[in-house]
This record gives sequence, C-alpha cells and structure tokens, in this order.
Amino acid sequence: MAAGKAKSRFGLPAGLSRTGPKRRPIRVGDAIKAEIASLLVRKIKDPRLYNIVITSVEMSDDLGHARVLYSILGNEDPKDVAKGLESSKGFIRSSLAKALELRHVPALDFRLDLAGQKQAEMEQLLREIAKDDGSSP
Repeated sequence: MAAGKAKSRFGLPAGLSRTGPKRRPIRVGDAIKAEIASLLVRKIKDPRLYNIVITSVEMSDDLGHARVLYSILGNEDPKDVAKGLESSKGFIRSSLAKALELRHVPALDFRLDLAGQKQAEMEQLLREIAKDDGSSP
C-alpha cells in the first residue's frame, strides 16, 4: 500500500510557502529599502527630498522592477517630491549597483504611499464621531 504524503497541520513561515511570495524578492526589496533610506539621509542633497520616508519596496519575481512607496512627512508638494525623486533616480540606481552588488539593478518606480494620509483621515472622522456621541445624551 503506497502511503501518500501526509499533510501537516502546521504551515510554513511567510515567504517559504510555494504559493506565497518568494524569499529572494523580499530580501532584495528590504535591502533596497534600507539603501535608499540611507542615501536620502546621507548623500542626496535635494531639498525636495528632505521630508520623505521610504515605507516599502515591492519587487517583481524576476527582480527586474521595484516599486518604491514613500510618504511625505511635512507640507511638501507631492509633485515637487515626485520630480525630485525622478531627477535622482539615476544616482539612486548607480548607488544601489555599487552597494548591493546585483547583476542587474531593477528599474525603480516611485509611488506616493497614501496609507498614512488615509489613516489620519479615518482617525479624524472617528474623533468627530466620538465628539458628537459624547455631546448628545
């Protein structure tokens, strides 16, 4: 009698399952995030990029493309920040090539992360609801 593989009730950690995301793109994305954050603090002198934070980096499975999500901390104009990132994209890619020693540096796509802004709006709405509920009997 041929016994089939028994399925375990315990799952694999995130990044190790065959259906989930692969481990290497996650690792490379984390390294790119750390390196870009370091570049923004130490080497990039563009004043349009002083008040931004890299929130995450999403890599394609073939490591050819990286979507870099960023948030704006201050009152900077999002269009100015986007122009600043576009103008420094070549410097960032060349610095990534030197620091990470990748065979092919992924194409970078910078996108504004609106999650923090949406969270602040939701918190404001919840505060208004709580204030209205507290004032009425």
